[in-house]
Amino acid sequence: MLIVGERINTSRKAVNEAVEKRDAAYIRDDIQKQANAGANYIDVNAGSRIGSEMEDLSWLIEVAEAAVEVPLSLDSPDPKVLMALVGRVKKKPLINSTTAEKDRFEAMKPVFQAREADVVALCMDERGIPSAVDQALENAHFLVKNLNQLGVPVQRIHLDPMIQPVSVNNKNGLLALETIRRIHREFPGVKTVCGLSNVSYGLPKRFLVNRIFMVLAIGAGLSGAIVDPLDQKMMTNILVADTLAGRDDYCMKYLKANRAGKLIE
Repeated sequence: MLIVGERINTSRKAVNEAVEKRDAAYIRDDIQKQANAGANYIDVNAGSRIGSEMEDLSWLIEVAEAAVEVPLSLDSPDPKVLMALVGRVKKKPLINSTTAEKDRFEAMKPVFQAREADVVALCMDERGIPSAVDQALENAHFLVKNLNQLGVPVQRIHLDPMIQPVSVNNKNGLLALETIRRIHREFPGVKTVCGLSNVSYGLPKRFLVNRIFMVLAIGAGLSGAIVDPLDQKMMTNILVADTLAGRDDYCMKYLKANRAGKLIE
């Protein structure tokens, strides 16, 4: 399971204050903890800082790359910001993200062509978040076809099925799970990734919903998730589910985690 550590986001009060004060020690400590907890990418997002996003994200990249060897997920809603910064990172990044919206995808083309990178592609278009599996798959077809034409192979594409809250519609969890299954069936080699916490929006004790849904999603084939790697119970669920899904040869990762005291009951 690919883990994208989600904590360095200026929508979080503590991170926003650290960015405002240029508190590199705070950011560095958090990033190192995420890396030590098993993050494969560190997501850096300054999108909430309207007017200074470019400067702030550039600073976060500098601090992050000095702190860890883990590659970065460059997370911005602004193609111009991504275009300006994608060439500055040392290791091949994860670009987060594009959609099947024609104008958005067109604006992102120069970013994909600027350097080799993995890409998070959201299965939504001008109609909004899909309300049916077939609609999500239609968007997936557009994304895979057009990214391939730009030289991005399926192995570097991470499709996001766009999970919606079960508090709004109790079938939304099933919709997401079936979308994940269909993506892997119809696009061999393509990866799937999601921001898991959307599923529990509006519910009490959201962490319970998130952790159980993660297990179900891994069973459906989910390749990666944007999560808080410092949530030890979530990371335990991921490790156990990966093992049960046949992704852990000889249970070696499970056994190693147990010896290290990382399995939380």
